[in-house]
Amino acid sequence: MQTNFNLAQLADPNVAEADKILRACVHCGFCIATCPTYVLLGDELDSPRGRIYLIKEMLEHDRPATAEVVKHIDRCLSCLACMSTCPSGVHYMHLVDHARAHIEKTYRRPFLDRLMRALLAWLLPHPARFRLALAAALIAKPFAPLFSAIGIKRIAAMLRLAPWRLPGAAAGARTIPAAGKRKGRVALMSGCVDQVVAPAIREAAIRLLTRHGIEVVLAEGEACCGSLSHHLGREREALAFVRNNIDVWTREIEAGLDAILITASGCGTTIKDYGFTLRTDKAYAAKAARVSALAKDISEYLVKLELTKSTRARGLKLAYHSACSMQHGQKIDREPKQLLAKAGFVVKDVPEGHLCCGSAGTYNMLQPEIARRLAARKVANIETVAPALIATGNIGCMRQIGGATSIPIVHTVELLDWATGGPAPAALAAKGFA
Repeated sequence: MQTNFNLAQLADPNVAEADKILRACVHCGFCIATCPTYVLLGDELDSPRGRIYLIKEMLEHDRPATAEVVKHIDRCLSCLACMSTCPSGVHYMHLVDHARAHIEKTYRRPFLDRLMRALLAWLLPHPARFRLALAAALIAKPFAPLFSAIGIKRIAAMLRLAPWRLPGAAAGARTIPAAGKRKGRVALMSGCVDQVVAPAIREAAIRLLTRHGIEVVLAEGEACCGSLSHHLGREREALAFVRNNIDVWTREIEAGLDAILITASGCGTTIKDYGFTLRTDKAYAAKAARVSALAKDISEYLVKLELTKSTRARGLKLAYHSACSMQHGQKIDREPKQLLAKAGFVVKDVPEGHLCCGSAGTYNMLQPEIARRLAARKVANIETVAPALIATGNIGCMRQIGGATSIPIVHTVELLDWATGGPAPAALAAKGFA
């Protein structure tokens, strides 16, 4: 694609990166077939190629974002399926992220939209605030259908996603020693949403790792990875989270660390990109690159360990849902399925597995109608393989898909913990599994 940025514009490293990405696009349209919003809506502007044209025009002419541009960029899930399909290596993720930051700086959204986005940015990255909000949501949750009926669909979506029970508070920072001889030392990210909604995932990861000789550190002072603010275009807030975590993990790296493990694939995609995010920050560039290099989805680390063999899971059929941030963002597809199969599960791929379930961070709250249709499509595909349960590696997908089906959905690490001697996850215990 030909571009016409001037030299003054190209002096901005973010614009220079956008120019490089735009020039890589050859208009081939391979991305269209795998874009969830294009598949649903059939609008070229709701495809990666269409959005690339909109972004090019906006950035090249240094224009404030228009309502039309905002509508189509907001509808993008950032699922990154287009990046998996693109034969030219167009780094759409960095381009759309830059466009969102430009929108946040130049476009004044309607009041209720601003309020909703500000509320999500204020609540979700902060576990204490989020826990209080979920406690309040327990009172309002039964009224979700009423909110939907009167047209307040975003509030209805938020209430539907809220759990009926509030899990116990996660434990604070600590070091958990390995059982027996120590074979490694890792930092395990607690996350923000998952430590409030599903702390059992972290506890399962700790049991699994320590049982296999790995010392686990829960780093003191760790915060949200920054992805929630980042995808809302709130770059200043996102960068504050990023720098905080780099400082926290650098202290642990200096004490000796094999890896920084993440159990939420959405967070993993962001953390692995810290090196790019702070590439122009002289104080943080090297440290950021170091953190990114050590960041791993927990499945990447576990696949290198010799996990305990067991017969607990033998013959239990599951559908593996590969989160977009896992398969498209981090290019991880083989490892989780390999681990589950070795543990004894019968692992089935899901038809149209490349299409997003509609969770996408805050997307299912900001674009509830599209998210609902994608969830229904995902569940219909899952049900064709008739699994006893669903496995996935991302809390957002668990909430999104779990709200649309009665089939239990369990995090991969919880299943591996159970299969190698840990307690049954709540979803399995409810089905009679010991």
